[in-house]
Amino acid sequence: MQYLDTGWFGIFITLMMVTFVLSNIYRAKGKKELFIRRISGLNALDDAIGRATEMGRPIVMVPGIGDLNAISVQAVNIFKQVAKTASQFGTPIRVCCANAAVYTVAQEVIRDVYQGAGMIERFDSQTVQFVSDRQFAFAAGVSGMILRDQAAASFLLGEFYAESLIFAETANAIGAIQIAGSTKTAQTPFFIAACDYVLIGDEYYAASAYLTREPVLVGSLIGQDWGKILIAAMVFFGFLLNSIERVQPATQHRGEDDKGNANWTPVDSATVKEKDKLKKANDTFTFQVFNPFITEAMKKVDPPRKPDPDAPKEEGK
Repeated sequence: MQYLDTGWFGIFITLMMVTFVLSNIYRAKGKKELFIRRISGLNALDDAIGRATEMGRPIVMVPGIGDLNAISVQAVNIFKQVAKTASQFGTPIRVCCANAAVYTVAQEVIRDVYQGAGMIERFDSQTVQFVSDRQFAFAAGVSGMILRDQAAASFLLGEFYAESLIFAETANAIGAIQIAGSTKTAQTPFFIAACDYVLIGDEYYAASAYLTREPVLVGSLIGQDWGKILIAAMVFFGFLLNSIERVQPATQHRGEDDKGNANWTPVDSATVKEKDKLKKANDTFTFQVFNPFITEAMKKVDPPRKPDPDAPKEEGK
């Protein structure tokens, strides 16, 4: 049963994914320029920051209301890139958090950006704020901040729920440029309706690689895309092969005996029905790949080995 228990197909796909990722990281570190398609929402970052700078109004950034996880960290990483550009022009920013852990991380990250740019004096208590951990109290607080400060740009990235449309409509009402993205697909239509640019699907997770162009991130992103292409190709050619085989004449059919072992039964075209002259689903190559033969040898379990009484004993035993 080892052939079945090892899950060889899953291991094969995993090894291919690891190979794709590592090979592309190696290519990226070799100073080779790897292509990442244009993401319009991220290309608009500089336009949004420039507009806020010209108008002398702040930029509001919201990393969602989720816990500290990969989604919120990704949002903070994007905000880090925004803060780097905003700090150079002296554009005020407001990062509004609904989770204490996210607030702590965002505060340290944004402070490091200002400190690295030599402008730590521009970082104050209003730059990163903990508003509330209650959903609609947080929504009301951020919306009030957007209206009072007349924000010129709004970045809504992270986990959002019912408050998504409140933020989007509030910022849209004052004419702010909005760039949004959420892993909650139910909220994406609301962002599309009210925001200028929206990161859809994998674009959200590709944002760090697109902005920073770090070799590890870029290589990982492209390696995953290669894996998706591989899986899509296997599905397509598997479907094609299976369809071709199902219209081929069968010389034998696969079945099982009384003990549950797979066996082949010859097909006598003179006696079988017309529908049984063609290959069945379990006669195809793809079925056999995922359902190999089970023999008595596979079911046999070797008995545990008994210690040899005549073998010399080791000292201390």
